[in-house]
Amino acid sequence: MRPTISTVGFTATTVPAVRALLIANANDADPGFVGERFRSKGYAFSECHRETPSEWPSLDGQELVLLLGSEWSVYWPDIASSVQAEVAVIHEAARRGVPVYGICFGNQVMAHALGGTVEKAREAEIGWMDVVSDVPMVIAEGPWMQWHYDVVTVPGHATELARSLVGPQAWRLGRMFSTQFHPEATETMLRRWATGFGADELVRIGSSAEQLLATTRSAVPESRPNAERIVDWFCESVAQSEYLNVLDTR
Repeated sequence: MRPTISTVGFTATTVPAVRALLIANANDADPGFVGERFRSKGYAFSECHRETPSEWPSLDGQELVLLLGSEWSVYWPDIASSVQAEVAVIHEAARRGVPVYGICFGNQVMAHALGGTVEKAREAEIGWMDVVSDVPMVIAEGPWMQWHYDVVTVPGHATELARSLVGPQAWRLGRMFSTQFHPEATETMLRRWATGFGADELVRIGSSAEQLLATTRSAVPESRPNAERIVDWFCESVAQSEYLNVLDTR
């Protein structure tokens, strides 16, 4: 039985709380526009930090796993145990039929877990960019925020849905879906990303924090409803789809 959240009013009503896990790094656990849309649909997240997988709750009673981005790379040896813990969650979610949505690093861990590959991209993608979408009414072609140095190959039994010149940008496999771009990106989030190492990276590519934030202010009035459209489709079409054993690649 789902727990319930009471609402304030003169009549006694309850709204079902849909339990979900949010897996992210401790210093970057903001799900932005994506999390906001899921919460508007009744999802309540338990925050799980990649640095402490031993503290993560089980999947019992969970109805969604949301994997956020990271400064990490899947193939770094010093984070192998954390990556394996995330892979284990993805595999268990697949066995149980729990929907999973991965973003950026989350996309890369999903590809790694489900039979694809992850490697350093021939060029980084940083900034607001367009993608080529096979389903533009669901995944708009942009502008989307990109900030990544790695690229995936899509698992062989998955369906690629969007791409850029660098590589795949969205794919689906049963109740699993991921995007390389960041539909969750808000101005507050990018203000944080564009400091320290991030500021140095922007200078390296001929940009600046000021330029990125100015572009962000112009982009988010379009990217926010586009992100909401992806979440709506995910909830209606991906999460509710017929169970598929995505671990069986035969």
